[in-house]
Amino acid sequence: MPEWTFVTNHAVVLSIINQHPRVPAREIAQVVGITERAVRKIIADLEAGGYITKKKEGRRVRYTVNQEMKLRHKTQRDKAVGNLLAVLEWKGD
Repeated sequence: MPEWTFVTNHAVVLSIINQHPRVPAREIAQVVGITERAVRKIIADLEAGGYITKKKEGRRVRYTVNQEMKLRHKTQRDKAVGNLLAVLEWKGD
């Protein structure tokens, strides 16, 4: 039986970027369990959608998440991405 999750890879990548703004795509790929190429595609999607911006710092990139952007699904368009990130990054006891 194939595994499934409630949260998409886009949301997981966005959460990781929000927690670690200078994380390389290679490290994201290792954490998420997808290819670096897939991570770069997700980052491109997030940037094109206005959810993140990238700024070059030396040889690395620093990401900034636009937490005011609205979620994309028609049932959630009244919610800001920052609300989703707050839930995804919650650390319980």
